[in-house]
Amino acid sequence: MSKNNHSTACILCSQNCGITIEKDGKGKFSKITGDKEHPVSEGYLCQKATRLDYYQNQIRLKHPLRKKADGTFEEVSWDTAIKDIADKLVFIRDTYGGTSIAYAGGGGQGNHLGGVFGTVFRSACDTPYIYSALAQEKTGNFWVNGHLFGRQNTNYSEPVGEADYVMVIGANPVQAHGIPKARPTINEVSRNPDKTLVVVDPRRTETAKKADIFMQVKPGKDAYLLAAMLGYIIQNGLENKEFIEERTIGFEQIKPHFENISVGTYAKICGVAEETIISVARGITQVNTFAIRSDLGLEQSLNSTLNAYLVRLLFLLTGHFGREGTNCLHTLFFPLVGHSKEPEQGGRTTQVTRMKGIGKLFPPNILPLEIDNKHPRRLRALWVDSANPATNYADAEAQKKAMEKLELLVVIDVAMTETAKLAHYVLPAQSQYEKMEATFFNLEFPDNFFHLRHPVNEPLEGTLDEPEIYHRLTSAMGEIPRSFPLLAAIAKIDRRFPGLRLLPGALGITTFFRPKWKKYQLFILKETLGKALPYKYAKAAAFIWIASHLYVKRYEKAVQRTGLKGKGYALGEALFNKILNSPSGTFISKHQYDEHWTLIRHQDKKVHLNIPELLTWLDDLGDNNQKEEAQNALYPFNLIAGERRTYNANAIIRNPEWRKTDGAGALKINPEDAREYGIESGDTVRVISSKGSIKIVATITDEVMRGLLSMPHGYGLSYGEKNDFKEVGAKVNMLTDVNYCDPLAKTPYHKNVRVKLEKISG
Repeated sequence: MSKNNHSTACILCSQNCGITIEKDGKGKFSKITGDKEHPVSEGYLCQKATRLDYYQNQIRLKHPLRKKADGTFEEVSWDTAIKDIADKLVFIRDTYGGTSIAYAGGGGQGNHLGGVFGTVFRSACDTPYIYSALAQEKTGNFWVNGHLFGRQNTNYSEPVGEADYVMVIGANPVQAHGIPKARPTINEVSRNPDKTLVVVDPRRTETAKKADIFMQVKPGKDAYLLAAMLGYIIQNGLENKEFIEERTIGFEQIKPHFENISVGTYAKICGVAEETIISVARGITQVNTFAIRSDLGLEQSLNSTLNAYLVRLLFLLTGHFGREGTNCLHTLFFPLVGHSKEPEQGGRTTQVTRMKGIGKLFPPNILPLEIDNKHPRRLRALWVDSANPATNYADAEAQKKAMEKLELLVVIDVAMTETAKLAHYVLPAQSQYEKMEATFFNLEFPDNFFHLRHPVNEPLEGTLDEPEIYHRLTSAMGEIPRSFPLLAAIAKIDRRFPGLRLLPGALGITTFFRPKWKKYQLFILKETLGKALPYKYAKAAAFIWIASHLYVKRYEKAVQRTGLKGKGYALGEALFNKILNSPSGTFISKHQYDEHWTLIRHQDKKVHLNIPELLTWLDDLGDNNQKEEAQNALYPFNLIAGERRTYNANAIIRNPEWRKTDGAGALKINPEDAREYGIESGDTVRVISSKGSIKIVATITDEVMRGLLSMPHGYGLSYGEKNDFKEVGAKVNMLTDVNYCDPLAKTPYHKNVRVKLEKISG
C-alpha cells in the first residue's frame, strides 16, 4: 500500500469488514473500497463504510475541557486535567469506597484495545462496575450460556451460509449484517433450491422478503412461537434422542414443561398459523443441518432471557450442534466478557438495586437508579469511554437527571456528545483511525480470525489515545510510575532475541519486588515492549503480545494448523508477529469439529439443559400474556424503538450529512393505521409513551403490520460548532423506561415500547 492507501476495517458494526482507504493530501478519506486481501470479508462492503470520512473528519474535540461554575467549559492542559481528575477519584475512592465509582462504555464496535486498558484503570479505582452496550443487549444470552455450557463467556457461531435449513429470528442480516458477507450469504441461501430460509419477525424486513417461509410473529410473542415449536417436537417424539443421550443431561427434567404446551393456543397468541409452526418444526428435525441467527429482536423483546433459552433448546434438542453447518461454540482470541458468580455464590451485586453482574457487566437500565438516590453507598463518580449514555441508554431523561447529580463525571470521546455536555471533564481521544486498534468480535468456528488495525492518519494535535490517558491517570493516582527505563532497555534486546525470554523474566522479578505493580503490568508492557515494536503508535499493541501467548497456551494445535511453526512460547511469538505484520488481518486458528466439545466448560463436557428459573417462567407464559394484553389498552401501538436502517449507526457518526436517504429518520406506520388517524407520508406526528413524547415524520408502508410502529436509533444528535444548533430527527430514548426491562438480566424492552399516536400537521 502507498502512503495514501491504507488497509484497515470498518467500525460501524460488529463484522468490522476490511476496507482500503485512499486519502488526499489533507487526510480526508477520498475513497473507501472493500479490502480484497481481508481473509473474511474478501472485498465485501456495505454502503455505510463508504461514508466513514464523516466520522474521521467531523468536528473534533482538540483540548481537555473543564466545566466552570457557570456551566460553560474552559480549555485546560492535559497535566491539569489529569491531576484534577486523579485527585477527585482518589478522594471518592478513599472516602466512600471503590464501589462508589462506575465505568460506562469502553470499546464500541471497534475500539477494544482502549477498553482493555480501561480494565486496568478500573483496578486503580477499585471498582467492579462496568456498564456497557453489551449489557443492554446480550447479558440474557450470557446468563443462559453459563448454565448450558458452563461459563457465561462461551458463545456460539451462526453458520448461516453452511446450513441446509436456516432460521433468522429477531435479526435482519440484509440490513443489519451480524454475519460475514451478510447480503451475498442471505442471497445464496434464498436462491438455493436445496436450502430453506425461515425468517421470524413482526416486520416484513429486507431479509423476510427473501425468505422461503416468513413467520410474521406478533410483537413480543416470540417466546410463544418458540415454545410451540419445541412443544410439538417433544410431544411427537421428534427430538434427537441419540444426541440428547450422548451430549446432554437434564432432558427428563425439562420434558414435562413442554408436554403441557397447547400448540394451537400458542399459535393464536403469537399470530403464526399452527400448520406453519408444525411445518417448520418438522422441517428442522428432518434436515441434515440447521442453524439459527438471532439478534436484538429477541434480546430486547419481551421474555428476552427466556427467548435466549428457547432458541438454544431448538437446536440442542434436535441435535443440530457441534457439527459443520450447525451452531458451534467457538474460541475467543480474548474474551470481551467474563463470568460472574451468582450472588449466593459470592458474586458481585450493585449497592442500591442489588443487581447481580452477568459476564462481569452491569445493565445500563439500572444506572440512574444507582446514582439518583440518597443511599450512602450510591454511585458518585462515573467514567464514560466511547459511549453516550445520555442518548443511547434507556430513558434519556432519567439518565440525564442522574448524571447531573454526580460528584464527578468524566467523558473520553472524539466529539462533543450529549453526555460530554453534562460532564465535569471532557478528554479528547484519538479517532479509531489514528492509532493501533482492534476488535475482539472474532466469533467464528472452525477457523478464527483477528485483525490488528494500523493507523491511517496522524493523531489530531491535542488528543491522546485511551491507553495513554489511563496510564497517566493511574500514575497520577500514585499507583505506578509513568516510565520504566531499565525494563524498556531490556525490551529492545528482547525483541532482537525473543527466544531468551528476557522481558518476561525481568517483569517477573520486578513484580516480585513490587507486588503492587502486578495488576498494572499492561501499562508496564505499553511503555517497554510497546516502545520496542517496529511501528509508530504501536504501544497499545503490547496487549496483543499477551493475548497471543495465552491463546497459544490453550489452542496450540489449532494455531499450528494456520501454517505457523514452533511450539509453546516460540509459537506465541510467531502468532504475535503474524498479527502485527498482517495489515489486512490473519487467521489465528483452525479447529476441527471434534474439538468443539472441549469448549464446553462443564466438567462432564455435556450441555446442562435444565434451568429451573426459566422453566418456571415458561410455565407462566399463558398468565403473562393476559396481563400484557390488559396493560396495552392505554397505549395501543407497539413501537420498535431502534430499527437498523441504511444510514444509521448508533452515535458513531454525528454529522447528519452522512445520510444519503431517510435524513429525518421517519416513523414507519401501516397504511390502515395511517388512514384511521388521517396521516399521510411526510406528516409530522407525535409519539407518546408513559415516559415522554417525540415529534417525528411519518412514512406509510405495509412493511409493518397493523398496530406496529418502527423508528431508527442514532438520530436526534446535536452537531455543530456552537450549542445553539438544531438536532436532526428524534431521540428514541425519550420514550423508553429504565423500569421496562427483562426481570432477570434487565435488558430493555426496546422492541416492545407501548405508545399512542397523534397527528400534528400535514
